[in-house]
Amino acid sequence: MSKKHQSRPDGLMYSTNKDFFENYEPEDLNQETLPKEKQKLRVSLDSKQRAGKIVTLVSGFIGSADDLEALGKQLKTKCGAGGSAKDGLIIVQGDYKIKIISWLQDWGYANTK
Repeated sequence: MSKKHQSRPDGLMYSTNKDFFENYEPEDLNQETLPKEKQKLRVSLDSKQRAGKIVTLVSGFIGSADDLEALGKQLKTKCGAGGSAKDGLIIVQGDYKIKIISWLQDWGYANTK
């Protein structure tokens, strides 16, 4: 016996429920950006699904997409590298973990590891 599944606008799956979309309220995608000292940013290295190339990931950013883009652009410029910023995640091409942690702490993101 197969159940029909459909996707919500945010990409999550659910079983058939005809009233679901009527009651669905998406999360506020343009949420207010937390102050720098309250951000809990985590910096890590990753090479999964990237053909063995290492990237530096900055996760945990809470705020608007514009503020995430601005921080991502600052980091990419400082590193002289490419990358992207979306869905609360900043990706910088290359191994810049130590430098990025240092810069973020210097810029007021005190709760960065």
